[in-house]
Amino acid sequence: MRIGDIDLGDRPVMLAPMEDVTDQSFRLICKELGADMTYSEFVSADALIRNIAATTRKLHIEPAERPTAIQIYGREVEPMVEAARIVEAARPDVLDINFGCPVKKVAGKGAGAGMLRDIPKMLEITREVVKAVSVPVTVKTRLGWDHNQKIIVELAEQLQDCGIKALTVHGRTRSQMYTGEADWEMIARVKENPRLNIPVIGNGDITTPEKLVEAFDRYGVDGVMVGRAAIGNPWIFHDMKQTLLHGNVPEPLTLHQKFGILRRQIDESIDRIDEYRGILHIRRHLAVSSLFKGLPFFRETRIRMLRANTKAELFEIIDEVEKMRTENVVSEVTPPME
Repeated sequence: MRIGDIDLGDRPVMLAPMEDVTDQSFRLICKELGADMTYSEFVSADALIRNIAATTRKLHIEPAERPTAIQIYGREVEPMVEAARIVEAARPDVLDINFGCPVKKVAGKGAGAGMLRDIPKMLEITREVVKAVSVPVTVKTRLGWDHNQKIIVELAEQLQDCGIKALTVHGRTRSQMYTGEADWEMIARVKENPRLNIPVIGNGDITTPEKLVEAFDRYGVDGVMVGRAAIGNPWIFHDMKQTLLHGNVPEPLTLHQKFGILRRQIDESIDRIDEYRGILHIRRHLAVSSLFKGLPFFRETRIRMLRANTKAELFEIIDEVEKMRTENVVSEVTPPME
């Protein structure tokens, strides 16, 4: 699969853009574990133009994590074009436009999935961004606004005509948010459209290597994007790539390796911000990690972990859990996510 001149190989697996999740550290870890491409956190066009420090920091890319896309969102043409030019100066491999975020503070203001209610403006933004930059432009969106407006097949053609180089489709409508099941049959219809020539990347409910293989074999997508299932479980990319290559996972990561990855995330989160805020940031990963599921007294352990305010406290709890698992007190459980 290719996005412009970027060759991602056969059946690429990508880390989805997620706010407060896909920071540089997490992207690099996922890349090392097998992700073929990663995406930044959401970058607000308006905040970028105003040079808000927390937003401009999201533009930093390390060479080792490439290829990486920076994703922008906004609701007006001129700010999106200006933001796209700023992003291009940061030299991402791909510039992705977010027309899929369903949360109220984004979609409710007309950006993200809110653009599904104003297709002419969505297409105008896409055309103008494509014209403004030389980096490949892609789009991530949903099936439509609600069940009665699943317009993605026609919309995909219109976006292609604007000049995008690939399209990611999350198999839900905006009104579904993250509830119900992703409709991969609709994603397949997009891919099967003979008038569509750009790569189609599927997204939604890919929580296991088996579901990944089904996405490629049954629905025919060119690439697959993994989102919430990677939070707290970045080694999912290792298992997925091993399954694609060998049909199974001949060399699974050990528990010690997985706990080491979580400790690294904590260390790098603290180094990037500070101890207090770094721990707050990483709690989202710890709260849902499969390493902590099924523990005796899980609720108490989780509360202790989420109340820990220092690295020393947090590492002490993690050491206890690793010891329990190593002694086969409890087996690891993969959480049902995304």
